[in-house]
Amino acid sequence: MKITRTATFVTTAATAVALALIPNTAATAATDCSYTKSGKVPLNDLGTGTYQGLQGGLYPGGSNTRPAAHNTAGEDIAHNQVLPRNAAGQVDLVNGKVVLISIGMSNTTQEFQKFIQTTGAYANLNSKLVIVDGAQGGKDANTWANPTDATWSVLASRLSAAGVTPAQVQTLWLKEQILGENLGAFPTGAQNLSTTLGTIARNARAKYPNLALGYVASRIYTYDPARSAGAYQQGWAVKKLIQDQINGASNLTYGPGGVAPWLSWGPYMWADGLGSDGVAGGTPGRSDGLEWACSDLESDRVHPGPTGEQKVANLILNQFSTDSTTTPWFNK
Repeated sequence: MKITRTATFVTTAATAVALALIPNTAATAATDCSYTKSGKVPLNDLGTGTYQGLQGGLYPGGSNTRPAAHNTAGEDIAHNQVLPRNAAGQVDLVNGKVVLISIGMSNTTQEFQKFIQTTGAYANLNSKLVIVDGAQGGKDANTWANPTDATWSVLASRLSAAGVTPAQVQTLWLKEQILGENLGAFPTGAQNLSTTLGTIARNARAKYPNLALGYVASRIYTYDPARSAGAYQQGWAVKKLIQDQINGASNLTYGPGGVAPWLSWGPYMWADGLGSDGVAGGTPGRSDGLEWACSDLESDRVHPGPTGEQKVANLILNQFSTDSTTTPWFNK
């Protein structure tokens, strides 16, 4: 991650508004694009296979499908709890708002701002939805894990600027990592990050009492080989976080009286660069065709460039516009 000044975007319905747009500048050094593949298998392709002794798949049992009970719980929350609310948090179906926020690092804010821009062309967006980018450059998972850190104050000011209150925040897009992808040895590092992500989720629930649903995204591919292992293992941290909640972890309870939002993948975005053959247009980075070309990244080989940002924005929009736990509040 890099510390950078970024734009703060919010959107109400199909209108994206730039609150404080400061251009993002990429590094100018020549880009080494030789690291086209890591040889690691994406979680959704690994399935019941293993990586260093741990089973793949996005969900327990090597599955890429949310367990039925967890999915039903998310659908119930989406239909019955995520409702337009007034400034005090009371349900107001006529004048209330549903607020979706992002929390994360520089990659997160770049990608989420592009997502907000992309929703401007999405005709089926719910007119009650307000989207606020709370992610901030240089603010890694450890920063957000501190409930008194200034990152939370910045997010509070962005909510105020968007004309909404903490009581109206009900949904979250979370994408976080440790600074520099420095997770350390696997699986301990991924497990530590998972714990930190859980702390962030609880912090958010404490600050936003009506926060009901959280979607946790994975890191995209990096062409920096020194950061590749950590980028891949970040997805394992997300997997453990969601799996712990599914398995009934007492510090990740959701719903009335819970301490965290209901959690799901949102979405899994890591793919092995250009695939096993390392050739553009050849074997893709994963079986569904997703791949990350060096041209999708900035010259630092870590942050998404314009095409990478758009890829992520499309992935988020595709999920939020079709997922049974998001369509009740995201779509008209």
